[in-house]
Amino acid sequence: MTDLRVRFAPSPTGMFHVGGARTALFNWALAVRSGGRFVLRIEDTDATRNRPEWTEGIISALDWIGINGGAPAFEGPYFQSAYEPQHREAVAKLLADGKAYHCDCTRELLVARTGSEHKGYDGHCRDRGLTEGAVRFRTPDEGVTVVDDVIRGRVEFPNDAQEDFVIARTDGSPLYVLANAVDDITQGITHVVRGEEHLGNAAKQQLLWPALGATPPVWAHLPVIVNEQRKKLSKRRDKVALEDYRAEGYLAEAMVNYLMLLGWGPGDDREIMPWSEMVPLFRLDAVNSSSAYFDEKKLRAFNGEYIRALPLETFEERCAPYLEADWDREMFSKVAALAQTRIAVLSEIRQNVDFLFLDEPVFDQASWDKAMKNSPVEILTGYLERLDTVSWDPESLKEALEAVGTANGLKLGKAQAPVRVAVTGRTVGLPLFESIEVLGRERAQDRIRAALARLRG
Repeated sequence: MTDLRVRFAPSPTGMFHVGGARTALFNWALAVRSGGRFVLRIEDTDATRNRPEWTEGIISALDWIGINGGAPAFEGPYFQSAYEPQHREAVAKLLADGKAYHCDCTRELLVARTGSEHKGYDGHCRDRGLTEGAVRFRTPDEGVTVVDDVIRGRVEFPNDAQEDFVIARTDGSPLYVLANAVDDITQGITHVVRGEEHLGNAAKQQLLWPALGATPPVWAHLPVIVNEQRKKLSKRRDKVALEDYRAEGYLAEAMVNYLMLLGWGPGDDREIMPWSEMVPLFRLDAVNSSSAYFDEKKLRAFNGEYIRALPLETFEERCAPYLEADWDREMFSKVAALAQTRIAVLSEIRQNVDFLFLDEPVFDQASWDKAMKNSPVEILTGYLERLDTVSWDPESLKEALEAVGTANGLKLGKAQAPVRVAVTGRTVGLPLFESIEVLGRERAQDRIRAALARLRG
């Protein structure tokens, strides 16, 4: 099926929605698997959204998830605004063929005629022979418009329930429903894979394509993505910007893996699998029509799996943007393997290792209050003394604290808490004794002395 051509046609909005990323990936998988083409078209005709940096944001986001001009399947970007002559020609053709007509009705006039604010357009201008005004497409009066959807099956739209919809404004500029169809026809698009919110547009475009002398494409409308409350993901209440996840330290590989499973599965029990293995298995007709739950906790778990699978050197490189520029990379390398098993997103690396690079640890007050509430002066004092002579390796450091804890009637777990907070500032983090080893004898002792001084007021 080398002649397959799918398109991804986002509008610049200042952020790239994870739902859009899922749609792009499904299109990309279909194109790559079939040996076809993925056509990127930027729908830039809205002047309020036509900002170069927003377009660059789309291209950057796609590149991050592996969709870019470096692959044979990629084509574009094209810009919808460049096709305005074709849009206007299409409107003129539909008018000349009697398949569209001018209309000067306002909403107020329609309500006055029908007596209702909820009724659709009543066809008042169909036969008035106007030469100015908005342009409406003449929909059939009887029968049904059928959209054969790969995912949803046969979807019927009764024609008597479809109003004559507007395809061009009074100034002649086209509306989305027409421009989108004309662009797809012009670019030879064979498959339209998009979100289910466009299913209503498909009914209109199913009429427009043959009216313009073209065969409609294969339709596939992806299930809506919902949040924990099973409400459609919304940028007003949900974390939906791909850029935010990227900045937080989610890996592109993990994001791609997770998004591909929102509505589709490989057919076995595996979930963690690379893109290269998913593509040969991907089929549009295996996509579920039910809504897909975007579970950030599960995405986080995926990301942790991918982080742990990185070669250590790669992990260190990916952590670099989240570390201070002047931090000792050689020292970081000593604890990188420990940190790699404990973080789920790269931005968490700082709070796990910052104690190594600061003159004093950043004390988390809640951690301090919890660890120091049972008067741990004896523990800290006893351990401080033993640090003078103990062999400087994790096992010896552990045995020294165990001995102090036993002398004070505490198991190691209880004895560790005040020492950990004194040394690192937090109750959780890297393994304690490996951390103390890397920190060094003098710095570790200084921090315990500072904690004792703070306890004593």
